[in-house]
Parts: sequence; C-alpha cells; structure tokens
Amino acid sequence: MIGAIARRIFGTANDRIVKSLRKTVDQINALEADFEQLSDDALRGKTAEFREKLAGGATLDDILPEAFAVVREGAKRSLGMRHFDVQLIGGIVMHQGRIAEMKTGEGKTLVATLPVYLNALSGEGVHVVTVNDYLARRDANWMGQVYRFLGLSVDCIVHEMSDAERRAAYACDVTYGTNNELGFDYLRDNMKFRLEDMVQRPFNFAIVDEVDSILIDEARTPLIISGPAEDGSAMYTAVNALIPSLTEEDYEKDEKARAITFTESGTEHMEQLLREAGLLEEGGLFDIDNVSLLHHANQALKAHMMFTRDVDYVVKDGKIVIIDEFTGRMMEGRRYSEGLHQALEAKEGVTIQAENQTLASITFQNFFRLYPKLAGMTGTAMTEAGEFAEIYKLEVVEIPTNKPFVRDDQDDEVYRTAREKYDAIVELIAEANGRQQPVLVGTTSIEKSEYLADLLRRTKKIKPNVLNARFHDQEAQIVGDAGIPGAVTIATNMAGRGTDIQLGGNLELRVWRECEGLEPHTPEYDAKVDAIKADIEDKKNIALDAGGLFVIGTERHESRRIDNQLRGRSGRQGDPGASRFFLSLEDDLMRVFGSERMEGMLQRLGLEEGEAIVHPWINKALEKAQSKVEARNFEIRKNLLKFDDVMNDQRKVIYEQRRELMQAEDVHQDVIDMRHEVIEEMVHRAIPPKAMPEQWDAKLLHEETLRVLAIDAPITEWFDEEGIAEEEVRERLTKASDERMRAKAANYGPDIWRMVEKSILLQILDTVWKEHLLGLDHLRQGISLRAYAQRDPLNEYKAEAFEMFQKMLVHLRERVTTTLSHVELQTERKPEQIRPQEREAPMQAEHAEPQQAVGGGGVPGVPRSHPAMQSGDRDPKNPETWGRVARNEPCPCGSGKKFKHCHGALA
Repeated sequence: MIGAIARRIFGTANDRIVKSLRKTVDQINALEADFEQLSDDALRGKTAEFREKLAGGATLDDILPEAFAVVREGAKRSLGMRHFDVQLIGGIVMHQGRIAEMKTGEGKTLVATLPVYLNALSGEGVHVVTVNDYLARRDANWMGQVYRFLGLSVDCIVHEMSDAERRAAYACDVTYGTNNELGFDYLRDNMKFRLEDMVQRPFNFAIVDEVDSILIDEARTPLIISGPAEDGSAMYTAVNALIPSLTEEDYEKDEKARAITFTESGTEHMEQLLREAGLLEEGGLFDIDNVSLLHHANQALKAHMMFTRDVDYVVKDGKIVIIDEFTGRMMEGRRYSEGLHQALEAKEGVTIQAENQTLASITFQNFFRLYPKLAGMTGTAMTEAGEFAEIYKLEVVEIPTNKPFVRDDQDDEVYRTAREKYDAIVELIAEANGRQQPVLVGTTSIEKSEYLADLLRRTKKIKPNVLNARFHDQEAQIVGDAGIPGAVTIATNMAGRGTDIQLGGNLELRVWRECEGLEPHTPEYDAKVDAIKADIEDKKNIALDAGGLFVIGTERHESRRIDNQLRGRSGRQGDPGASRFFLSLEDDLMRVFGSERMEGMLQRLGLEEGEAIVHPWINKALEKAQSKVEARNFEIRKNLLKFDDVMNDQRKVIYEQRRELMQAEDVHQDVIDMRHEVIEEMVHRAIPPKAMPEQWDAKLLHEETLRVLAIDAPITEWFDEEGIAEEEVRERLTKASDERMRAKAANYGPDIWRMVEKSILLQILDTVWKEHLLGLDHLRQGISLRAYAQRDPLNEYKAEAFEMFQKMLVHLRERVTTTLSHVELQTERKPEQIRPQEREAPMQAEHAEPQQAVGGGGVPGVPRSHPAMQSGDRDPKNPETWGRVARNEPCPCGSGKKFKHCHGALA
C-alpha cells in the first residue's frame, strides 16, 4: 500500500531512468535544425570528425548527442524515417549496455541504428544479432542504407557463406547475423590451425534483437559442433520395435519435467523383451556391461512417449526436423543430442543418421558474456528482468510508447472441455470476420493450428491463412497481410517474427510483390506505389472502424512472455485493438497445474454445456501458475549454466593457449618443457619416493623410454652404478633425448622441424580436448545419480572434471613427446606445406538439447608462447614482465619454487 503511494508520488525506478535521459534527448533535438542545413557530404564528413575526436581522447558519451543527431538526419535522408523522442531514449539505453523493452510497432529496428553507429565509430566492429537469416539480410539491407549514407561499411552473416565472405563481413563496421552463425563461427575459429584462417575479430559490442528469445528461450540448449561417431543404427531399430509392447504400467511420466523412466516392473518387462530379441545376453539392464543397451532403451521410450509428431517435430523429405516450441519454426539442420534424434528416426521409420561426437560446445550464456559490452531490445523482457540481471548483468528499461496505448485486453474465458473452447473461438472469429475486423489467432502447435483452420472452413466457410512450420517460407507475406480487413491468420507463436502487422497491409511487402519487374522511380513505378498507398489507407480505415486487430489466444503458454508477445501484435502505434485468451481444463497448462481444483469449482458453479467462467481472479491465478513455471525454468537454466561454467573456464584457457600457439613463431621451448616434464614423471614412476635401490623398476623405465622417447637407454646398467640417484638418472635421460631431438631437427632442417613441432602440438591438443569433451559428456549423463548418495552432483562434477583436466594435460605432454620422438618425414616439403589439414570427417553444427560442460584456472603443461625475457627484465611483482617461463625454471616471483609449482600451477 505504502509502496503504491510512493510510486504514484515519486514514480517507479524505471520512470526515473527514463526521465533522466530526457535531458540528453533535448540536446539531440536542439542540434536537429543545424544538421538539416548540412549537405550530404558535410553530414557524412561528421563520421571522420567523430573518429578524430575519439582518437584525441574523447569518449563515446562525449559525442553521443551529436552522433545521434547525425543518425536521425541520415535516416531521414536515406530512409525517409525520423526517430521519435522515445526511440532516442531506447537508443541511449542500449548504448549504456541495457535492454530496451519497446512494444511491438515502436520501431526497434530503427532504434538500433543509433547505438550501432555510435559504437561502430571506434573501428572495432558492432554485431547486431537477429533470430533468423531473413531478418539478418533484411535489416542489413534496410538499415544498411543509413550506415552506408554516413560512411560506414555493413554486411551480414548467413548460412552457407564461405570463410572468405565471413571474414570480409566481420571486418565491416557493422555486421548483422544470427546467434547461431556468430556462435558457430566462434567455435570453428577455435578449431582452425592458422590465425589467418580465422574469420572473427575480437568482440566489441553486440545488440541482440528479440533478446528474450535468444538469451533465454534458445539459451536452454548449447551450440555444439560435432563429428560422426560409430554407427549404431541397427541397435536403435531393434530396440524401437520393442517399445509398442510396453504398457502404461511399465513407465512413469513427469510432464512438468519432460522426463520418463521405467518402473520396476517395466524394467523387468523390457529385459524380457530384450532377451527374446537376442539383444540382452546376460545380466540385467543396469549391469555395467549393458549401459549402452539401457541408454538405447531409455531414448526409445522417450521418443515414443514424450515426443509427438507435428508438435515437437515433423517428418520432411525423409528426415526428422525439430520444431522450435517458442516460435513454431522448423529448425533445419539441428538435431537432438545423446541419441534421441536417432530414436525418433527409428520411430518414424526414416533413415537413421550416424550419432555424433562433440568436438566443440558453448552455451549462449557463456558466448554472449564474451562481449565486453552487450545490449538488447524486445517487446517483452520485464517478466524475465531477474534472469537478465543475474545471468548477463543486464538491466531492463521499459521505454514509453510514442502514442497512447489503447488496446483492450479482455479477461480469459475458461471452458470445461477443449471442444467447447474451440466452438467459442470459432464463433468469435466469425463474428469479427463479419464486421471486417482482422483476426490473429495464436496456437501452440501445428496440429492445433490445422485443426482450427479445418474447423473454420467446415463450419463457417472462412479460409484462414495458416502460419506454422509447414508454411515457414511464406512467413513475411502471411504476417504482412494479417492486418487487411477480414483477414483471419492462425499462427503457432509470434515470437521473433520480425515483420509488423500493420492495419491495411504492409506497404514494403506489397511494393516488393506487385512492382516486381518495374524500374524504380519511373512514372509507371511511382504511379503503382501511389495506388498501393491509397488502397492500404482505405483498408486501414475499414480495419480501424471495425476495432483494429483482434488477437485470440487458444491457450495459455507456460511463459507469460510468450502470451505477451502474441498480445503485443495488436495496438501498435496507438491503433485500437483487442485481445482475449480461451482456456479449457484439457489444456496442458491447466491439466498439469491444478485442473482438479478448477474442475471442482466449475462443477459447484453449475456451468452448463458451452458456458465459460470469466473473472479477473482467474487471470491472476493463471499468472501465478505461469510465474511459478518461469521460476522453475529459470532454476533449470541456472543449474545448467553452473555445470557449463565448470567447463567454460577450461575452454577459455584452451582456446587462449591455442591462439597463443598460432601466434608464436615457434613452439620449440614449449615442446622441450613438455618433454622434460614427461621424463620427470617417467623417472618418478620407476623410482618411487623413499624407495630403496632394489625396489627401483628398471624394466618399466626402459620400456617407457623406448615407447615414449624412442631411446634404448642402458637403464639397468645405470641402476647398478654405485650411489646413483634419481636426479642423475633424470639428467642422463634428459640429455640423451635432447641430443636425439637436436640431431633430428638438424637432419630435417630447423625451419621444417619447427613447423612440424607446431603442427603436431596443435593437432594433438585438438585431439585430447575432443576426447576430454567426450569424457565430460559421459560424466555429466550419470552425475545426477550421486544425489542418491547425499552428495551434491555439481560439486562432484567440479572435482572430477578438474581431475580429468589434469589427466588430459599429462596425456597431452606424453602424446606430443611420443609423436615427435617417433615421427619421420617421408618426403622433403617446404615449411609452409607442413601444416595441419582440415579434418576429413564432416562436421555438423547443432543447437541441441541442453549439455553441461567444464572448470579451472591457468593450465600447467598447456604451452604458453610469450616471447622469452631476460631475467634482468623481469619484475618479480609484475607477471606481465616475465614473458615465457620454462616449467622447471625457478619462479620469477622469488619464492624459490619451480615455476610449475608456484605461479605456473593450476589455481
């Protein structure tokens, strides 16, 4: 109560932020008259002037008012569009590294030009992230007119571009691209073998369009680059054939958690079926030898009982194509991980593609946190403000609308059955259609959208436009025509559609469609455009008189944000409009979250067939249920991120060291350090601490020396010498291996040998990292079972991942040493020819099911390639002055310890 009164008097925190920015807007407006007087060349010349100011020490904030005024004038001249004052506020918010929540139709695409231009002046590049290739191309061409007019370079990153084209696009001042393309390029760059092959520059600033869709909805699943593993298609087919024999008593389903497990009796039944099929020879499903069979059985069960055709996926051209639950789009090229996609292929009887092994992976949370500065824009972010703040350190600011908001959001109608609900929806659509009011109907699946469309055709003779994954190609046209009087559009989610629903129709789309083949700016073309404008204006007036766009929701989504995105399509730029949601007790949300209580209440109220209950309390109760689901989903995402953070520290170190290796002239000293450490470990194994000479293992050391160093050293004779110590043995082995490797380098020539060392080190680093990722995948799959032993799975994962990482480094050193010791070059080649080749196995980019990944700090044994420094140049208190320090060298800090046991140790 007191808080509400205080908000009325002093305004909300959001109001105060917006108010504080009005002064800057006034400064920008004061410059408008002066800039209108400038010629095009003089206006363009401001870009060079701003860059000079920045080079002279000015900050971006210092030049913001002038720069924004230049962009506004540039947009007026190149696009015929002028930024409103509220759009300037949105631009300032994004420049400050915040999220601007702007209602649909408020011109977010144009707003982005302001902070993009300002931040691109530094010459370090700005990325504008979109949800699909269509929007990346459209916005780069459309808004690109402003940037090019002002002297900046613009390009976009889309699927199937070559590396050279990508490199050129990233080198531009402004680069548009999808979150997937940017993320996969980052992963691919860190699999390249030469710096000049990499396509991305160091990150600077990114603005994420539809920020809630990308940073929250899509962030539930990581980006994965994978390569083919062993073929197991026969096993998937064989296990799939057994699933229809199971009964409902054989498994337990948890729809809230989207999980399914065998019951005790179900496990016995499945084991019996597997034995009869000859797949289970001995033991039970949970025996360690049958882990793979259990995995196949679990995935087959999940595919049959938890995934529905035309809801979760479609079968297209003999392939399983995933449907995005948030946008309703088909996600071509993406696959579920951990064998689930193969299980679905077996279920539907299509060709089973080979399983893939992870080569590189990153979550969107950790990818976007790589940007020093991040901002976003969307129509719906306030409901997820807590997650943006906690995960990304991003504050959400609600930007006022340019014109008063007049949409009528009506209370929900709740029916007992889905049939009654759909009957009521059809009647309302027919009623609105009769008065020429455009209607947009939101559904949650392809199946429901097509059912409703068929119902309208059969009962009311109305032919709706259906927008779902099957008609993805006509998306822009269908959305563009949704504001025409009498239009009925059925869509399976409106998140991130990118095209505005404008009453009367979309001018740009109609011009593009109807003026095809006409030369722009000719009398014939101009006359056609004028006729289209007049027709749109007439139709807009009819739609306005009918009440504007009517949005109908066929059920509530788990997330309030998705419902708000649907509602937000109506009432743009002060237009009238209305929205209403219809629910039934058979809807997923109602069924899973407390429909029994609602059923009892409706029965007590004595509702008759076709009657609905309508009350604001119902809305509030539903919103509470939705907020609980959102909180649970946030906890799931946060937990996934905690697991991925463990891996992220290791990934950052590996990628950083890899880049340093590529930058180095040679890695000769690193290879020597690794060889010396391997020798130290070999001797340590053969001569345990405090062991008597008769306990020393000469045979083991001799075999290891042959295997790793390719040296037939007289180990037994050394051990028989009077008074010989471990240190002496190590020094002799080190000297022998160093001499052998020097002779090898002299034989092939120093230039060629340095190139061989670098090539092999990079290839082996990639190989052991890939094996490490596979090991972490297997660790993650079973780590949750530790909770049954009252142990925290996350802490267990951290500890074991750290241990695995240490082992990986030991393995790396040994493999590099062994390979270089045994390698023989067959033919003499030029140094530039001896470089790692691209992997022959085809790689696949996936945005699959959630994957947790792995942690640590600096890495001992992963080579560092700073230039060598003289000891006199080193400041013991400043590690940056130390340059490259050999692993066994005394630490420059003056502690007296070896570097590997001091500052070179893993934190």
